[in-house]
Amino acid sequence: MNPGSSPSPSTGRGATAARRMAAVFAAGVTRPPAPRPRWLKRGRVDLVAVADVITALICFGATNSRLGNIHPGIASPAVVTLISLALCAPLAVRNYLPLTAWVASALAMFWFGGAFTAGGPPAGGILVFVLCLYAVAVRCEPWVVFTAGVVTVVGGVFIVGGPPTTSILIAAVPVLAGVVVRTRRGNTERLAVQERRHEGERALLEERQRIARELHDVVAHHMSVIAIQAEAAPYQVQDPPEELVESFAEIRASALSGLRELRRVLGVLRSDAPDTAPQPGLDDLEELLESARSAGVTVTAGINGTPRPLPPGVDLSAYRIVQEALSNAMRHSAGAAVQVKLYYGDAALVVEIRNDRCPPGTRGPAELDGAPGEGGGHGIIGMRERATMLGGNLQAGPTENGEFLVTAALPLDSGSAQEEP
Repeated sequence: MNPGSSPSPSTGRGATAARRMAAVFAAGVTRPPAPRPRWLKRGRVDLVAVADVITALICFGATNSRLGNIHPGIASPAVVTLISLALCAPLAVRNYLPLTAWVASALAMFWFGGAFTAGGPPAGGILVFVLCLYAVAVRCEPWVVFTAGVVTVVGGVFIVGGPPTTSILIAAVPVLAGVVVRTRRGNTERLAVQERRHEGERALLEERQRIARELHDVVAHHMSVIAIQAEAAPYQVQDPPEELVESFAEIRASALSGLRELRRVLGVLRSDAPDTAPQPGLDDLEELLESARSAGVTVTAGINGTPRPLPPGVDLSAYRIVQEALSNAMRHSAGAAVQVKLYYGDAALVVEIRNDRCPPGTRGPAELDGAPGEGGGHGIIGMRERATMLGGNLQAGPTENGEFLVTAALPLDSGSAQEEP
């Protein structure tokens, strides 16, 4: 090829194929390892990986001793040790690179079979090969598993020189076991995903029912006040015009009709024993903070801006968001320090709850205890639903400083609610 000339398409395709093949042999997995059960892990130590290393050491010792006894004088102790290491070492990395481990084990087996055919492959090497092939069957692409099985049979018959039945058995047992485990694991994962999705949907519906019940109380109160004021208004003046009396009567009738319709639609969501206590608001915030402090959470509160009366829905939702964030802190970060801040703006109320300890296992901005697809409770689903209902938004997740931050922006009027993204 002349200098400066571009490579041919065939050369480019060959390089791409080579890179893909190298990537397959470097990792060779379709998915990361399945999470271990708790009894198979001690902190960050994977007991299965530890067992593989121990088994590899035992197989190495047995293989080294057997090869030294079978081939005295044919190979030096250094060569025997090298062969034993090549046969047994792949087992130590099969959990991290299953295909690479199997390829290394297969090459060592065929190398040994070609160089020392008299005694046959040692039992330790066969055990390592079978375990690596099992790891391939569990985690690699189906075509990789099929290829590995075929290579095992062909290599066992034509290179090692063993009987076909034995080679087929050595290939079939780990492949079938791996396929069974892989199928069961996949079914379990799919079932778990569906259950988490249903839990999230159920939590969303439950929170919407709870919001509807609370809004029923708030709206019903205001419509009742409208009806009472409309009934009493004509008596505020002496000899009111007939048109005025009729107008107020129509207002009262419309309010009562709307109230009956509201109770008919939303009343079915009330429990059999409804709570007749008034709905809480930010006026009850200090009592809520004292309750959290008595549970072992250090809570400080701050207010920016000028506090003023809030729309009932905003007042109730702000209180519930703070309540749920403090409950999360008590459940997941006992003894933590929590800061609660309220920012009274012209168009929105911003509620910020900052926990100085990020709960363990939290990864990135996510719903700590209730995102669809995540396990746990459903608190943040409810907080986000309340903010969305008002046309606002809520964000919850860990910060760069290792804290957990919940921020909700709640519009104070319908105009700003419509403008919120």
